[in-house]
Amino acid sequence: MHFVKMHGLGNDFIVVDEFNAQSDRDYNKLAPMLCDRHFGIGADGIIIVLPSDIADARMRIVNADGSEAEMCGNGIRCFAKYVYESGIIKKQVLSVETLAGIMKPELFVEGDEVQKVKVDMGKPDFEPGAIPAFMPGTRIVERPLEVDSQPYAITSMSMGVPHTVIFVDDVDEVDIIGLGPKIEKHPIFPKKTNVNFVEVLNDHEIKVRTWERGAGATLACGTGSCASAVAAAITGRTGRAVTVHLIAGQLEIRWAEDDTVFMTGPAAKVFQGDIEF
Repeated sequence: MHFVKMHGLGNDFIVVDEFNAQSDRDYNKLAPMLCDRHFGIGADGIIIVLPSDIADARMRIVNADGSEAEMCGNGIRCFAKYVYESGIIKKQVLSVETLAGIMKPELFVEGDEVQKVKVDMGKPDFEPGAIPAFMPGTRIVERPLEVDSQPYAITSMSMGVPHTVIFVDDVDEVDIIGLGPKIEKHPIFPKKTNVNFVEVLNDHEIKVRTWERGAGATLACGTGSCASAVAAAITGRTGRAVTVHLIAGQLEIRWAEDDTVFMTGPAAKVFQGDIEF
């Protein structure tokens, strides 16, 4: 199997091109082996490039544990860079089919190289049934959640995938590996949730660390950065445009007045190769 290894601010993916010829590989079963960082290629997930009947191309995302993801913000930037630079689709505004709907990344190109990608990430949905979350009311904004007898104020929403945001004084002091999975798998989230720990630096900058559903602690999460920015704005901690500081770099997030969220950031190719299994 030929593959290309890519990352969006350290959130890394194995990209497999099946645009012109589809295989019968079971990526849900293969993902744990291929994504293993000691015995496989190593990645947070697999991106499969596929044709689409309703868009320029279709992006399928399989997490490292074999579960299917509806969307991935860092992944779609890698996807857009790959299809453009490989000559599959030579457009600077693409339409990409995902399980979360049609996404429209805009590419900023110098020469033949994509420098950064801006993505219309859609609108956040706070309705508990859309997340989904078993909690009464019309939205979950700074609502109490108890984990190990400790209360946390959570803000939850769907950004195509479920996200929960918790504001903290210092993200570097949070036990993400210990606390993340307990919130991810909390009974109020029937399909689990991604968990974002957010430190507000000022009214236009935040620092985010994410525990991703199906992948664990990652260096960056695009949809998580969007959810964190929206949560910071809706709770009055920041304005509607922020720089999100992640371990490996920055994303620019803008929550427009019509509620559409725009994410702008880089993507990079690391290496390519072939693997037999």
